[in-house]
Amino acid sequence: MTTPSVNNNSSVYSNLGLTTAGTTGTTASASPALDEQDFLQLMTAQLQTQDPLNPVSNADFFSQIAQFSTVSGISQLNSSFSSLSSQLSSSQSLQAAGLIGHGVLVPGSTTQLTSSGLYGAVEVPSSGPVTVQIRNSSGALVGTLDLGTQAAGTVPFTWDGKGADGNALPTGSYTISAQVGSGASAQAADTDVAGVVESVSIGSGGLTLNVDGIGDVPFSNVKQII
Repeated sequence: MTTPSVNNNSSVYSNLGLTTAGTTGTTASASPALDEQDFLQLMTAQLQTQDPLNPVSNADFFSQIAQFSTVSGISQLNSSFSSLSSQLSSSQSLQAAGLIGHGVLVPGSTTQLTSSGLYGAVEVPSSGPVTVQIRNSSGALVGTLDLGTQAAGTVPFTWDGKGADGNALPTGSYTISAQVGSGASAQAADTDVAGVVESVSIGSGGLTLNVDGIGDVPFSNVKQII
């Protein structure tokens, strides 16, 4: 009885139009990675060319079936995540576009004083008396706000834009700073500033808002819509 000849792995891959690492003399172009269709072709070829005197064991065969199911499941999962990511990006774009013309509160210290005043907030790290200082574009101190004793958290404030003499100061760029505590125990606190969204841009880094008087701000940095 003549035993059918068994092709080696290289010839099997070549017949299927596939290549493997370390295989020499193969001219077929290789895919960047084997997909589930390639995996199924390899399993079929394995069954067709197995040695009848030493066939693939049931355990090995079912192990390969399980691997195939895993590959298929991962492929479907990647497709689902890609679709979800696209939907989330579209949803964020619509939300960001809806902010044009609205005020937003974002981390920062420099903002614009308008005819209606200036709005901001202090990120208080721990309970204590909070003081806010406002300086003009030349760095001169033009206003001080005593917010009293505040608990830890975000503490909003407004400034009417009037100097010590009670007269309205010119609109333009102003810088705020804040501290919690007094004397030697005083510590600086982070501040948030408000501005009006003028436009929205979409780039490789995600959505970016152009805020009047503040500049470009990542959409994820928006703390409050005013």
